[in-house]
Amino acid sequence: MAIHKGRGFACINYPIGMNLGGDPSQALVHSTPDGKFMVSLSSIDLGQGMKSVTRQIAAETLGVPVSDVYVDTADSDTGPHCMGSFASRGTHRVGNAVIRAATEARKALLEAAAEELEVNASDLETDGQGNIQVKGAPGRTITVADTAIAAQFKQGRTLSGRGIFLIPPSDVDPDTGEMTPVSCFAHAALVVDLEVDDETGEVSVTEINSAYEVGRALNPRLVEQQLIGGAWMGVSHALYETTEPYYPDRSHGPEDFNSYLMPGPGEVVNHNIAVLERPAEDAPFGGKGPGEMCANPVLPAIANAVYNAVGVRCDTLPITPEKVLRGILANGGARPQGSR
Repeated sequence: MAIHKGRGFACINYPIGMNLGGDPSQALVHSTPDGKFMVSLSSIDLGQGMKSVTRQIAAETLGVPVSDVYVDTADSDTGPHCMGSFASRGTHRVGNAVIRAATEARKALLEAAAEELEVNASDLETDGQGNIQVKGAPGRTITVADTAIAAQFKQGRTLSGRGIFLIPPSDVDPDTGEMTPVSCFAHAALVVDLEVDDETGEVSVTEINSAYEVGRALNPRLVEQQLIGGAWMGVSHALYETTEPYYPDRSHGPEDFNSYLMPGPGEVVNHNIAVLERPAEDAPFGGKGPGEMCANPVLPAIANAVYNAVGVRCDTLPITPEKVLRGILANGGARPQGSR
């Protein structure tokens, strides 16, 4: 019996959203009487941080503190239309719609403040701390809260905005039929180190090193957590998750999630991440969102690392101990593909 070390590499170019029907997302932004702002969406937060990122985007655009913005998601009866949370599109599509809605709401906010301060709205600016002041005259100021109160109870004005983001239709080449399916791509490269036990066929991932280009990390901590969690999902897809084979027959297979085989928190491996920032021109503040490409490159990298370790090429998932052992047997023994 021997433990063989292997290293595998994979890279990915991942499309952000799609281009069918413009892939639209909409957002609504309105103020409450106490000067807070509500962002209404029909996009779903699956745990990827949709609420946090759209809240940041709205606050930055409005010029108010993040703590003064709330986000309500995933109610198609009361929220505006959205194609959904899929294809890694949330930050890009929804974020752009939020910027447009918040820009319109900010315009209404400044117009209401201008009426109170008796100046032109173009002479006003927000300080990001909940105040609106006359440019060059910091003593002439009004709070966002007082502005909202005046707008709703004195001026009869609604501080609100609507936003929709659509991808421009792609031209089709009349000769080749070629077109551009998406507006931007995210990119990543990933290296997996692992060990293979040639007696049991068990594979243990020991370390992951990755570099992700996500446009701009709008919330660096969320991006890091999503990349770590996504890699963990990739390890699970590559080595664990299946409903077969189970021995001696299918009746021994999982019946529910209590018996469905997945790695636990203890299997989360050391993951060194480099986030490369190259802001996308059509993205909200340059951010694309890592989305599904967190997990996808992990699978081929693990397959390549297993081949590097013992010379077994698995082309179906998951890479179970049975498949590794059958491959080793077919090769007449473990055949490491080069020393490290």
